[in-house]
Amino acid sequence: MANTAQARKRARQAEKSRIRNAGQKSKLRTFTKKVIAAVEEGDAEKARSAFKIAEPLIDSAAGKGLVHKNFAARKKSRLNAKIKSIA
Repeated sequence: MANTAQARKRARQAEKSRIRNAGQKSKLRTFTKKVIAAVEEGDAEKARSAFKIAEPLIDSAAGKGLVHKNFAARKKSRLNAKIKSIA
């Protein structure tokens, strides 16, 4: 357990950010799955609209340091490739 006031405060802050980050990552996975589900259905229009929602979420997560920028680029590229394969 943290002994100093500063360490206690950092522990509180870390817990808050852990909860916030978990929510953001969950949201990211949810919207990614929506794109994949639309692709598996074969509905290109639905997949494109889901990707339009997911893309800024992925960029935002990379900008906040939640995921690495290369992970974000790879994820967007692979989702876009899946959409193009059914179009």
